[in-house]
Amino acid sequence: MAAASSAPPALFHYGGDGTRLPGRRSHVTHTMAESLLQASRQRRMKAMTAAAGAAGRAVILLLLCALLAPGGAYVLDDSDGLGREFDGVGAVSGGGATSRLLVNYPEPYRSQILDYLFKPNFGASLHILKVEIGGDGQTTDGTEPSHMHYALDENYFRGYEWWLMKEAKKRNPNITLMGLPWSFPGWLGNGFNWPYENLQLTAYYVITWIVGAKHYHDLDIDYIGIWNERSFNINYIKVLRQMLDYQGLQHVKIIASDNLWEPISASMLLDSELWKVIDVIGAHYPGTYTVKDAKLTKKKLWSSEDFSTFNNDVGAGCWGRILNQNYINGNMTSTIAWNLVASYYEQLPYGRCGLMTAQEPWSGHYVVESPIWVSAHTTQFTQPGWYYLKTVGHLEKGGSYVALTDGLGNLTIIIETMSHTHSKCIRPLLPYFNVSHQFATFVLKGSFSKIPELQVWHTKLGKSSERFLFKQLDSLWLLDSNGSFTLELQEDELFTLTTLTSGSKGSYPLPPKSQPFPRIYKEDFNVDYPFFSEAPNFADQTGVFEYFMNSEDPGEHRFTLRQVLNQRPITWAADAASTISVIGDYKWSNVRIECDVYIETPENGGVFIAGRVNKGGIWIRSARGVFFWIFANGTYRVTGDLAGWIIYALGKAEITAQEWYTLTLTINDHFSSGMLNGKPLWTNVRVNFPKNGWAAIGTHSFEFAQFDNFHVEAHPDMHRAP
Repeated sequence: MAAASSAPPALFHYGGDGTRLPGRRSHVTHTMAESLLQASRQRRMKAMTAAAGAAGRAVILLLLCALLAPGGAYVLDDSDGLGREFDGVGAVSGGGATSRLLVNYPEPYRSQILDYLFKPNFGASLHILKVEIGGDGQTTDGTEPSHMHYALDENYFRGYEWWLMKEAKKRNPNITLMGLPWSFPGWLGNGFNWPYENLQLTAYYVITWIVGAKHYHDLDIDYIGIWNERSFNINYIKVLRQMLDYQGLQHVKIIASDNLWEPISASMLLDSELWKVIDVIGAHYPGTYTVKDAKLTKKKLWSSEDFSTFNNDVGAGCWGRILNQNYINGNMTSTIAWNLVASYYEQLPYGRCGLMTAQEPWSGHYVVESPIWVSAHTTQFTQPGWYYLKTVGHLEKGGSYVALTDGLGNLTIIIETMSHTHSKCIRPLLPYFNVSHQFATFVLKGSFSKIPELQVWHTKLGKSSERFLFKQLDSLWLLDSNGSFTLELQEDELFTLTTLTSGSKGSYPLPPKSQPFPRIYKEDFNVDYPFFSEAPNFADQTGVFEYFMNSEDPGEHRFTLRQVLNQRPITWAADAASTISVIGDYKWSNVRIECDVYIETPENGGVFIAGRVNKGGIWIRSARGVFFWIFANGTYRVTGDLAGWIIYALGKAEITAQEWYTLTLTINDHFSSGMLNGKPLWTNVRVNFPKNGWAAIGTHSFEFAQFDNFHVEAHPDMHRAP
């Protein structure tokens, strides 16, 4: 901390007439400065005269407070060189299926959501997009399909991550793209639940994804990871580098290990070859701190997954605090949020843990949540390749400040005063700290000492009566203050002061109002050339369900939905033994579900339809509900859970493989019944739990099966259940 200049500091003004003066270059000649001096003084006088205006605290009050209660003084200087290079702010799509519902949004709403996420100088304006390399397994909120379900199977149009990366690139050609596996298709394990059985084969699989991204989608992948939050294998990392180089992919950098700082950091210090092939150490949820070994490697340090917090104002406070303090406390030059957009059913694990919310494609409704505008405070006024100043740190009475420069005269300062109560992240535990009202004087020195003007953007979280997001205030003039200015800082505020004039708070007309999932929903899967491999609104929780064409069936079932895995994947989470895809409104209680089903596997095959399914994501194995099963061996079963432990009814039925059947499940209050081809098969089976949940389809094991003419009708009192 250094003493402020003896010249009077510029006083921050809330309000005035709100007029925004055109920005000027941050470096001016002496002559230019003199010519601007009078305009600056006139501007100052006008601002003070208007200080009693509508926008906030008065300059007169600020002046008195500053004189009576001096606060800390903080020097921002580049005379002694710069700090670490800034690598950007990003977010994760995947881990898993977190963008599932986004692709089904109608236009123009889908493009508007994408603009809020990726368009420069509009919304979150993200610098980095990290996506899951789909591996067919459950990876938090669903499964994402692999580009290689089997060894001789390659398809680079499955899922939606290719599309999402292209949409991000369309808006920001400079965005950094990252890929990371969570699960892997089962064939890579050679019978084991382990991706390192054949190092060359797994490296080949990952490299085909990188090459496919370029060949089929003209996407250049910049970074590739190892295995999300699981074990790393030192020899695999070396093999991956060798094979990348052999394929001419020297530009693709390796980040490891997407878990904790250790043991990867110590391993790199002990193994010079490993140290050489890893470009970035990525840790998850570091709590803004790193470890000694990670610093000793001299490698770039990233918080490669962070945030993961409900996207209300507390989540926004978490995000604002760690974006600054990950660098201040831990030398991390990139922070990547999980997840990009909460576009999955909210009752799945970690509902609404995205930077914004878009979980109603059937209505078009979405919400631009406060973390979008907290992101903008950094992303709109910095770029990868800028540098942090060495002079960054904590404020005397709580909060923090960072400053970055492009080395060409531009300066951006971000100040946060997030309180402990309103900035808790979902993990790790946040030690107590205190933030209180304070005045902070900043002194610009070195090449920044002659900056004439700073644009000012302000966010206030907390009480609704005082709350506002990413609001541009009057610019701050510094010509007659020797580069000093004083801010009054309250709790839960964000300020960005910058020489850049390109920032903006993008907006669109309000989207349609929120609506529940349609009470009556039909899907016949009759899509000749589907743009996406998955049918709208079905959220796979174990297994992969894809559009399918029966080329030899000219009739009603030419186009179907098919479960395409016949082998358990190398799991990341607790995939169920049965495959399942959920759909609908979690509040549904009384429903009638009908679907045509086709068992492909003789003797051991089986399929089901279900209602009131109460769990998904990483909890799918313990899902309860009402499950109506039929099997190729000529039996049926009714169970109260996906695992099949709770048996309500069972018996024989005229069923065989490779024939189409129509199943109907009706649940009304405490009773359920089922029909086969329109005839009652079982009736009045009592159901006491659960009271509500999704509809679902699925298979008894990892096996091929088809579904067609899905129809669900929820009774008018579907929201009766709590």
